[in-house]
Formats: sequence, structure tokens, C-alpha cells
Amino acid sequence: MSARLAVETSAARLVARLSRAAGRGGGTTLPGKLVWKLDPGALDGLAAALPHGVAIVSATNGKTTTTAMASAILSPRRRLAWNNSGANLASGIASTLLTARDAELGLLEVDEFVLPEVMRRTRPRVVALANLFRDQLDRYGELEHIAERWRDAVAGLSAEATLAVNADDPLVASLAEGRGACLRFGVDDPSRARPDLQHASDSKYCVRCGHPYRYDAAYVGHLGAYHCEACGHARPPLDVVARELDSQGLEGIAFSLSTPAGDARVQLALPGLYNVYNALAAAALCLGLGVPLPEIVAGLERFRAAFGRFERFAAGDRSVLLLLIKNPAGANEVVRTLEEAGIPPTIVVALNDRIADGRDVSWIWDVDFEPLARAERVVVTGERAAELGLRFLYGGLPRERLEVEPELEAALDRGLALTPSGGELVILPTYTAMLGLRSIATDRGLTRPYWESERAS
Repeated sequence: MSARLAVETSAARLVARLSRAAGRGGGTTLPGKLVWKLDPGALDGLAAALPHGVAIVSATNGKTTTTAMASAILSPRRRLAWNNSGANLASGIASTLLTARDAELGLLEVDEFVLPEVMRRTRPRVVALANLFRDQLDRYGELEHIAERWRDAVAGLSAEATLAVNADDPLVASLAEGRGACLRFGVDDPSRARPDLQHASDSKYCVRCGHPYRYDAAYVGHLGAYHCEACGHARPPLDVVARELDSQGLEGIAFSLSTPAGDARVQLALPGLYNVYNALAAAALCLGLGVPLPEIVAGLERFRAAFGRFERFAAGDRSVLLLLIKNPAGANEVVRTLEEAGIPPTIVVALNDRIADGRDVSWIWDVDFEPLARAERVVVTGERAAELGLRFLYGGLPRERLEVEPELEAALDRGLALTPSGGELVILPTYTAMLGLRSIATDRGLTRPYWESERAS
């Protein structure tokens, strides 16, 4: 490490300690912002100093959970520099590497837009690309724009690096064409497929000729087994596969994991087909790092929940379950999971429109909220509660069963009041609404600040 980088690292660690002492938490991006402004090349040196290199995860949906699953697998064998707060822009990643002491391996969740620069600077050993869905069009633009950026980034990836891609996503799968060091993951269980593509599905057209794909199995949004009847392009063979899925409602899901290193049965403590995809991405990433299959299975089964994603906490004699929603594909899978487990009697849905959520909230009309109309009471909250309430009325929820309460704290209290003793209140918040609800819960002593939770886990 150069003398300049050593000074920058010491200063950044001091800033992080002061930030924590001021109550801002361990996940602050302030140290990284300072260094990024003064010396962008510091990120290159910090990554190069890690003796076991860097592993990267990027996706529209699930990158926080996937990276947390990978941490559960890797932490017993390596000291990690992991941006566990979800600070996944360049400044947050710089903060992670600056403040991690004695780290051996960088485990980085990376925002899909900044992925090319982070890959160029960190020269990763393994990159896992899990999916591309429409999300925050005001910031990212259409999928093809992000895919083109990813394609350029992959072209610059070292030939020795392993690329793990979701073969069930046509755009993502195409990024691995022609690469030798590659792991393709996906689901193979037609019994879990939807009868047809949802109207909000994204990548419906062949990446080669533009003809509509025909789906033999559609699992999550446009993820599935696809082929083009015009040119023959199809989902490639799978290296890391989930088969024989067995849902246990909100308590979890089991599946058979098939890999080049062997086969095993995995019992996840998280529900939903989308979490099977997260587990596959984490498994593929760890296989690329040379982790034995038994350690991968043990880590996946040890894992409980990522911050704000299927997170439970007690509120007196009731419990609260947070299920993050942020775009049509992710929200549809949350609704699907609740429907399979049984629609809860009371649901709170929170919609904000801050920069981290996306200013355009028209995506709520692409979410199939209709099954939630079977709830006895739906409380809508957040900065765009009125629009959300209108969406539920159009979705068939009777007016007398809808409550509009824009203030998050009041909506939480109302939801708890409607939940019987011993019951569980389900809350579906967008990202900043989730942060707000967690802050309220922390102030009430119901849960710890996320940086303390991660440090203790």
C-alpha cells in the first residue's frame, strides 16, 4: 500500500468512527465520498491490496440478499470487506474497502449502473449477474441501455475471471456467450412455472432477431426456459440448477441443487421462488471462488434475512414482517408468495417517490395487486399513499376495507391495532419507506440499527 493510500485509509477510518459516534451508522458513504473526490484511483489500490481479490454481485432485484447469502457462505473461511449496508455506489464501495480491517476478500454488491467502472477498477475474480428488470426508468432508462453497459464491462473482464450469469434471463445470459470461465444458473421445475408470461414481463423478444420468445416455463417475470422459433436462440444449458422445489409458505422453501461439484438438498429459511434465484446466484459465485459444495449448502441454510428483505421483528405480543417491493417484477413475486401462504387479514403497503425509490410511481399499475384485495383491511401509506389507494380500488378492494394514512408511524400503529394478539402484521414498503419504518422500529427499541444488526450476525 502506498504512503498516500495508507494516510487516506487512516483518515477514512477515523471519519467512520466519528460518524458512528454521531449515530449515522457503519454504512455511511462519507469516508468513500471524501476519498473518491480527492483520489478516485484509491479504489484500484484498495482492491489490489486484498489478498484473495474481489467478488461482485449485481442485479436489478435481489443483489442485497444474494450478497448477504454469499457472506453467510464465505465468512467462516475469509475475512470479508462487504458493503452490508447496501451502499452500492462507488463511494459506498470505497468506504467499505477503506474501513475494512484485515480483510482478505472483497464481497461487493454493486449498483447496476456503476458496475462497469467498479469492475474496471477492482478487477474481480468472480462476477455474478443475476437479472435485469425495469426499475427506476427515470434514472436507468430501458433495459437495453443497462445491458449494453454490462456487455462492455464483461468484454473487459479478465479471461481468468469467472462470470456467473442467470441463464433464465435472456439479456443476462447473452453476456456470457463466447466466454470460457462461466457458470450459468437457473431453475428447472415446470411445476413451479406460471401458466404464461405476466403482462409486466420485460425481455420478451429474442436478443438475436427480435422475434417474440416462446416460453416453455416462465418462473419470475421473464425469467424461465425460452426459445425463439424464428432463429433458434434458446436458454443455454444450466451449470447450477434448482429442481424439485417445495414451498413451505412464509416459513421457507426447499430445492435440490445440482452443480458441477455435485448435488445436494437445500432448505432455505426464506420463502419464494425469487429467493431460490438469489441462492443460485450466491452458490454460483461461491463455486467460482472454489468453495466446496457442503460449505455452500451450510451457508445457505444458515442464512436468515437481509436488511429489510423478509425481515421480522417483535412488536409486543405481535410480530411485523417487512417484504420490500420496488418494481413490478419484485412486487409481483412478493404478492405471489403471500398468495401461496394465504393472504394475511391486514396488510400495510407503503409507497414513497424519493430518488432511491424512483420519482415515477406509475409502475404500481403493472403490479398484480389484485390477490391482496382478499385481505380484510389494507392500509396504504407513504408520500404517494393516495395514488396507491386508487390502485387498490381499481384492483377490486372494497372502499370500506381501504384506509389511507400517509404518515408511516400512524400507519404502523394502525396496522398493529388491526392485528390480533399473537398475529403478524405484513408490511410491503418501497425502499425509503422501509428505511423509515425501520427507523421508527429502532426508536421504539423493537429492532437494532442495521449496522449493529449486521455486526452482531
